[in-house]
Amino acid sequence: MRRKLLQALTAGLVLATATGCSYNWEDFPRLGMPTPTTEEAPRILSLWQGSWAAALATGVLVWGLILWSTVFHRRSRTKVEVPPQTRYNMPIEALYTVVPLIIVSVLFYFTARDESRLLSLDKKPDVTVNVVGYQWSWGFNYIEDVPGSTGNAKTDKNLDAIPDRFKDDFPANAGGVYDVGTPGTRNPQTNNPGPTLWLPKGKTVRFVLTSRDVIHSFWVVPFLMKQDVIPGHTNSFQVTPNKEGTFLGKCAELCGVDHSRMLFNVKVVSPERYEQHLKDLAKKGQTGYVPAGIAQTSHEKNRETNNL
Repeated sequence: MRRKLLQALTAGLVLATATGCSYNWEDFPRLGMPTPTTEEAPRILSLWQGSWAAALATGVLVWGLILWSTVFHRRSRTKVEVPPQTRYNMPIEALYTVVPLIIVSVLFYFTARDESRLLSLDKKPDVTVNVVGYQWSWGFNYIEDVPGSTGNAKTDKNLDAIPDRFKDDFPANAGGVYDVGTPGTRNPQTNNPGPTLWLPKGKTVRFVLTSRDVIHSFWVVPFLMKQDVIPGHTNSFQVTPNKEGTFLGKCAELCGVDHSRMLFNVKVVSPERYEQHLKDLAKKGQTGYVPAGIAQTSHEKNRETNNL
């Protein structure tokens, strides 16, 4: 048994050392999270790190109590009698009832605080994109006043699935342009699968999420933020990208047989290049909007009416 234990410890040490050779210790404080690429993402990273710190503190306390019990309350070799039994100890029972409640309350407070801030739409966006999820890819309606595109996003029939309270912040006379993908679409620069969503650096971008069929989930990995795309219910959040580059996105909700192929790319560029991309889409004839999704259910219509 001792020989096997020594072999196991040696193998574990070799494995830890070998994997450590390729590990970047500068990434350790993020605890597995990618590098944030929006102004809002550090708030999510801080919540993630705080949760780990609370979990580690709880684990150290529990492990310490277990070790203390095994060392100082193990059975004596000379005494065989049953040790004194502790029953109905009110201080101990109060302790293990109150402490978990405090831990959960603190986690709830910080989670609710950050969630409220992240989902706030009080700031008028610079850019609005209607993200359309469908089996098995994504469509992007750029709600912008683009030269060469005529129309009005507030009255366009293809955007009827979006409630009026979201349309209030749409720019006037936004004829718009669109881009759609299939599972076989690839980014021409990186060859990564999926269509590419273009965003301007340093601009507040509001995503209006709609679905044509089943529940999907819009997740841009380095944004550290994802939200469900629900048929008959419009979700929305906004971010401000602060780093240029091409990043990976995916559907984070099991939505059917080809769920794993619902990939996309996010290309963050300068505002000037972003505007040029919209003009290029207009020149290709991709003007107007693709259908955003299915109509809201009666329950959701009532909710929208009550909010107005």
